[in-house]
Amino acid sequence: MEKRRLGKTDIHVTSVCLGTMTWGQQNTEAEAHAQLDYALDRGVNFIDAAEMYPVPGRAETQGRTETYIGNWIEARKNRDQYILTSKICGQSDMIWCRDSEKKTRQTPAQIDEAVEKSLKRLKTDYIDLYQLHWPDRPIPGFGFHSYEDYATDDMVAFEDILGALHRHVEKGNIRHIGLSNEYSWATMKFLQLAEAKGLPRLVSNQCVYSLIARRFDYERAEIAMREGVGLLAYSPLAMGLLTGKYDGGKAPKGSRGDLFPTFLGRYDLADEAVKDCNISAKKLGLTPTQFALKFVESRSFVTSNIIGATSIEQLTENIDAHAIEWTEEMEKEATRIHRTHRSPVA
Repeated sequence: MEKRRLGKTDIHVTSVCLGTMTWGQQNTEAEAHAQLDYALDRGVNFIDAAEMYPVPGRAETQGRTETYIGNWIEARKNRDQYILTSKICGQSDMIWCRDSEKKTRQTPAQIDEAVEKSLKRLKTDYIDLYQLHWPDRPIPGFGFHSYEDYATDDMVAFEDILGALHRHVEKGNIRHIGLSNEYSWATMKFLQLAEAKGLPRLVSNQCVYSLIARRFDYERAEIAMREGVGLLAYSPLAMGLLTGKYDGGKAPKGSRGDLFPTFLGRYDLADEAVKDCNISAKKLGLTPTQFALKFVESRSFVTSNIIGATSIEQLTENIDAHAIEWTEEMEKEATRIHRTHRSPVA
């Protein structure tokens, strides 16, 4: 299993990261523990979680994913064998994540509350990488096709956010910090403040990335390379569309598209691109899953590729897909697909 440097730290994480957002909704605790055991046995040393998981975010299930992981940590007593991440919500109406707030925000007080709650659920003394799940300011956190300006007074100051995170780094609650679903301007502002004020430096940015979602290439990839803020790529299989299982036009029973069809709304403009990817994979002698996952891992600015599965069979296929060799022929086909469809997914 290949390992890559996390930002400019001395930590090296596997190029495959175990995603957990289905645990507590589509997966039971026993299934979650089985996935954790299997992933570690296969050499994966990177686990990604969030305070709002599982998805979709609901008061009844919020925090359940971290609780499942915490129970596993307590039972296995192997905390030094992997790098664990979690995330704090950005600006949202998920008030159930907080004790007494009208919105989730990234204020110092809410950061304190979120960190302490995650540590308690995870049953650990520290989180290796703590991320801002989406921006606090009122900008679309999960992609947009055209920019619309917003009131800058409706955002927590970046210096306040970094200052609060810094205090948790000093206490040993978290080791490093990262972003998620963030754009170039804020990334550079955070880096600028960190350098000027002696505050923690960003090590990563977790964003959507796949054969049909390549907008990270346009600006953020250069930041990743030059500044050491590597991409943690999520949805590399485009919510399962790039596995081929939706090719018949109907969501398989029990799939995310079947249970939560609104999840696929981000991909409304991607039908032709999905079809092209999956046909191309087969022409290359690959499964759609192999083509999609190995493409993401092959990018020089990707630190780790976050895979999610609802069964050990899926998890096995996803890990195995990274073992193939990325060839010039595959690169040419990925480039052709991108030039033809121009990243329909934001």
